[in-house]
Amino acid sequence: MRLTPGAGRDIDLGRVDLFDLDLYTSGDPHPIWDVMRAKAPLHHQALPDGREFWSVTRYDDVCRVLGDYQTFTSERGTVVTHLGVDDVAAGKLMTSTDPPRHTQVRRAIGAKLTARVVASWQDRIRQAIVHFLEPALGGGTFDLAEQALRLPAMVTGPLLGIPEQDWDELVRLTAMVTAPSDPHFQHGSEAATLAIAHHELVTYVTEWVKRRRSAGGEDGSLLDHLMSVRAGGEPLTDEEIALDGYSLLLGANVTTPHTVSGTVLALIERPEQFAKARADPSLVPNLVEEGLRWTSPACNFMRYAVSDTRISGGTVPAGGAVVAWIASANRDESQFTDPHEFDIARSGANRHVAFGFGPHYCIGRPLAWMTLRIFFEELLLRFPSIELDGEPQHLRSYFIAGMTHLPIVIHKRGTP
Repeated sequence: MRLTPGAGRDIDLGRVDLFDLDLYTSGDPHPIWDVMRAKAPLHHQALPDGREFWSVTRYDDVCRVLGDYQTFTSERGTVVTHLGVDDVAAGKLMTSTDPPRHTQVRRAIGAKLTARVVASWQDRIRQAIVHFLEPALGGGTFDLAEQALRLPAMVTGPLLGIPEQDWDELVRLTAMVTAPSDPHFQHGSEAATLAIAHHELVTYVTEWVKRRRSAGGEDGSLLDHLMSVRAGGEPLTDEEIALDGYSLLLGANVTTPHTVSGTVLALIERPEQFAKARADPSLVPNLVEEGLRWTSPACNFMRYAVSDTRISGGTVPAGGAVVAWIASANRDESQFTDPHEFDIARSGANRHVAFGFGPHYCIGRPLAWMTLRIFFEELLLRFPSIELDGEPQHLRSYFIAGMTHLPIVIHKRGTP
């Protein structure tokens, strides 16, 4: 998805198709979202197959939909690939469950992912990132977007308890879930790709649990921790363990790579911002926050209205699917000055919603944020100059905003 928008003139919202994958692969949705925020903050679209959904694009409305679980439920599915077919894992998978059950499971899992806990992993993560960046220093073309898909596995694989020989296959399967129509990951139809990936990921965690139980003892990993989680006084069932393990794998793998590549592209396109960050390492936290706002890799999440609900001057009928466009909220003029400018010294609080909002706020945020901080610390230290060495290629997905290819070359002029 293009991150720097063009002009938004002459957009006919009646003809806009937010399910058009070309819009995200080679088009530009930002001018459309700009017009929607101004003229149709609650936008209805009916698809040719009869499915329909309502979109909210303003920051406050996105926060309301994601935050008010009593009005907008997660228990029929939360991603647009499930539109029209209720999620079979609803009420079992943590991300497709509302409080209080969601809160009980989240609290137990989140205890292993607090900022204090993940701080102890800092040295291991830095070593993994330095190892990841080494090939780019060779002077040839380095496809950052392609290689970055593996970065979360290098960082979180040991923490999850996943052996290295399984990383590449799990990265491929999680990419299939989030971009089932992208030719890099598609196997047959979109539905077939999703079915294969879901089945293989859940099977992988199921078999992992069986092996761990047979081995006995504990290895301290996050997946191992799932087997001891209790919610409402009861342990998770094997099905819940498999589904939540699947969710952890997805959460670990699918957004951080695209924040990395999208932020690096923004810096390449704005060398003055790159120079500013390199000259002042204290700006790295600002760079991370601006990169998250700018890329908004989880482009949207979906909820269902429990009853007829007024929002943005319109009404969503009971049972209606509502898509909250995070990428639009993060460019809302009412919240961000010059929202279409990438500015690592952005003044004021950068209150982006790239990690979501409300009960389902990203449970892995402390780990993801620390990984991004360390990545850019090491990149700025080692890379005097970064240039494009070919055209970026965008991910064919209306759920995840990112790239499949970002060829770069590092010029070793100057000193870090």
